[in-house]
Amino acid sequence: MSEHKNSQSRRDFLLRTITLAPAMAVGSTAIGSLALSPAAQAEDNTTNGPQHPRAYDPTWFTAEEYAFIKAAVGHLIPADDRGPGALEAGVPEYIDRQMNTPYATGATWYMQGPFTPDAPKTLGYQLPLVPRQIYRLGIADANTYSQQQHQKVFADLSAEQQVSLLKAFESGDAKFSQLPSSLFFSYLLQNTREGFFSDPIHGGNQGLVGWKLINFPGARADFMDWVTRGEHYPLPPVSIRGERA
Repeated sequence: MSEHKNSQSRRDFLLRTITLAPAMAVGSTAIGSLALSPAAQAEDNTTNGPQHPRAYDPTWFTAEEYAFIKAAVGHLIPADDRGPGALEAGVPEYIDRQMNTPYATGATWYMQGPFTPDAPKTLGYQLPLVPRQIYRLGIADANTYSQQQHQKVFADLSAEQQVSLLKAFESGDAKFSQLPSSLFFSYLLQNTREGFFSDPIHGGNQGLVGWKLINFPGARADFMDWVTRGEHYPLPPVSIRGERA
């Protein structure tokens, strides 16, 4: 999240890199060109249309943890003049719902050790923590670090302060006591991407806003005749359940 000229928005970066997103392993950060946008600086952005996330009460995160998630993802994919961002798309709901899946408990992971945290990254994940633990410990450490730096928890900081801390988390400059801050940030970023671009059946991408942004047709039965035309696909995306944008 290093500084670049103000005209470069995070959504521009998102569009340039979305084709790489499926291949990015959890643990990569890859948002070095993101900077605080005007949309993130405004406390009340009223220029992005009527899209709002549906009402949702978290089932796994505590209220304080969920406040952190909402504050953080709003900076990773912000609303701007091109459309809604992660908050409007319901990404916090997506992440909370993921915490009640086998993914979050590491049900399919080999977790018997030995664990060698200092091993090269090419050897794979080396911590005895599953996603639930990464989030719970990571948010606790993030709020502790925020208290140390600004005497407030992350969700109560200004937008500029929040972005500054997210940069420190991404780079690993923020020293957490229970896990690397960069590891926590990588999961948060990856799950934010997933929530913004996944099928709405999983809780995110509400209103199909992620698919509309990249002109993805979604679960349409057949659109292959348009692939080689080099033309804008004219029909709106459709979800697995049949929701149309």
